[in-house]
Amino acid sequence: MLESFPVTEKPVLVLASNSPRRRQLLALADWTFSVSVADVDESQHKNELPADYVLRLAETKARAVVSQAHTDQIILAADTAVVDGADILGKPKDMAEAVTMLTRLRGHTHQVYTGVALLRLSYGLLLKDLCITDVPMRGYSDEEIQAYVQTGDPLDKAGAYAIQHPHFHPVAEMIGCYASVMGLPMCHVVRMMRKLNTPPNVDVPMNCQILLEYKCPVSRAILSEAI
Repeated sequence: MLESFPVTEKPVLVLASNSPRRRQLLALADWTFSVSVADVDESQHKNELPADYVLRLAETKARAVVSQAHTDQIILAADTAVVDGADILGKPKDMAEAVTMLTRLRGHTHQVYTGVALLRLSYGLLLKDLCITDVPMRGYSDEEIQAYVQTGDPLDKAGAYAIQHPHFHPVAEMIGCYASVMGLPMCHVVRMMRKLNTPPNVDVPMNCQILLEYKCPVSRAILSEAI
């Protein structure tokens, strides 16, 4: 069950996403926020690199909901892509493609790219940041793939998997940002919000690690870097 998130008449943030996972992660920072769904074309441009792709879409999503936000609010948008070699793996179109993707990813490391955009309307200021996480997949069996695909969970997930799935557990031991693989690298968001003089009043890395049951090895380094 997702935790409820705070909403007031005029929240600090507008989250340009309908993802329940992003709502759950953003709630860890205790900023008030509302949700406005950004309906954009997510097609990849010819020869577009994964980093350019997710950063472009994050900005596009943020700008797509400008008319639904107040001038004193900050719009937050993100885009996440599963990248294997030179290919961006989107959401599978059917169960057969989900099986193909999971078989392809099995037993080796791929990357998850998440681009984040913050748009402060009062200043017209746009900040963008990128998180790249190595994701080592375990050697799950064909039978495990079939059982997981039958749940229907892979069909709305990039790369055909959810890292947090309670039964499939597709990922071996990680050393990167778990939250980014779920769709929103919270330490990157915190770092950007500090730049906009709107830091959280809670310990976001601690909240994140408690929720995800994951001892994060990268949060301190991320928060100490400048953007």
